[in-house]
Amino acid sequence: MLRSMYSAVSGLKAHQARMDVIGNNIANVNTVGYKASRMTFKEIFSQTIKGASAPQGNGGGTNPQQIGLGVAIASIDTLFTRGGAQRTDNPTDLSIDGNGFFIVSKGGANLYTRAGNFSFDSQGDLVTPDGYKVLGWMSTDGKTVNTDTGNLVPISLKNWSSIDPAATTQLEIGGNINASTEINGAISYNILVYDSQGGSHIATITFTKNDATTWNWSVSSSDPAISSVDGSGTLTFGADGRILPDANGVRIANGTLNFNMNTAVTSATIGPVSLDLSRLTMFSSETDLRELSKDGNEAGSLESINIDKYGVVSGIYSNGRRQVIGQIAIADFQNPMGLEKVGNTMFINTVNSGEPMIGAAGTDTRGSINPGTLEMSNVDLANEFTDMIVTQRGFQANARVITASDEILQDLVNMKR
Repeated sequence: MLRSMYSAVSGLKAHQARMDVIGNNIANVNTVGYKASRMTFKEIFSQTIKGASAPQGNGGGTNPQQIGLGVAIASIDTLFTRGGAQRTDNPTDLSIDGNGFFIVSKGGANLYTRAGNFSFDSQGDLVTPDGYKVLGWMSTDGKTVNTDTGNLVPISLKNWSSIDPAATTQLEIGGNINASTEINGAISYNILVYDSQGGSHIATITFTKNDATTWNWSVSSSDPAISSVDGSGTLTFGADGRILPDANGVRIANGTLNFNMNTAVTSATIGPVSLDLSRLTMFSSETDLRELSKDGNEAGSLESINIDKYGVVSGIYSNGRRQVIGQIAIADFQNPMGLEKVGNTMFINTVNSGEPMIGAAGTDTRGSINPGTLEMSNVDLANEFTDMIVTQRGFQANARVITASDEILQDLVNMKR
């Protein structure tokens, strides 16, 4: 039998496999986060008819004589070039700008994906369309997230659907008090404070000018839930119109407000409230007082969520407050091409991909997150159709080799006649 026939058979099989790869790429041209595959060939081995010989005497050396015995698959590579970003404006649609993968799980081993078409299920968990939970770190105080811990947990809203009321304990007032105010003239400013049950109350801070450099301040309230307010002090300004610094050069103007509640009206409490007035100025311009910072809030319910480029998930509540809920984790690998596809646009790590390097988006080699966008497939149709033509011609050529070999064998059989 002819060696060419078996070589051509291996060529048919290899080109058929390449066509399968191309067909799968084209089928997934619109799959979110899909990464195209590429197949390469290699020769199997060659049969040596005559070995090489070294030059001897007056004769030169000769090269080996070998006949190839076919083709095999060298590799089927996953191409991790970044696909284009499709804008959706859905806050839970995420794409990664750079290296990295989202980490998901369904109770078993962690899986990795570039497809960020997530949503929150009825339990408040951030999940993929197939129900895999997106992993990261959860906040414990509503302010920060500890990403140093290696324990990943599902990102969930189940304990963050509402925000409890909190009493005001800190208030900072800044702005300007008009230096042209006459002696014994008074300037009033209303402040809003919250009690321990989330109720809001109005109090008034009054600044009275003593002389060219000092002002007295005191706080009162006509709110029926507040019997009285204990809190007063003196402000001393320098020639530059700012609070005089102490011996260390620090401008300090602090006070404490104690709210005495009317227990016949409410059982709630307020404070004590730490009052900071050190950023007040006394310039010859219109009075312009404002709250620079304040804590305390009424009860609120979760209205929307926001995810930033670092994967931090924040909740926005009906009372205007914002809390940090958690942070989505990103994994990168030394050799992403060593990952193994397991379906559903997901991968698992292998011995050749290396262990996942897990951390926050935008740190080390990990890319940042683009909220409101999805990463499209990186399949290039022009290249795929070109490869399809080349593969088809290669298949046809190998088929012709089989046909020609068959005709040779037929001629050999006909020699007997």
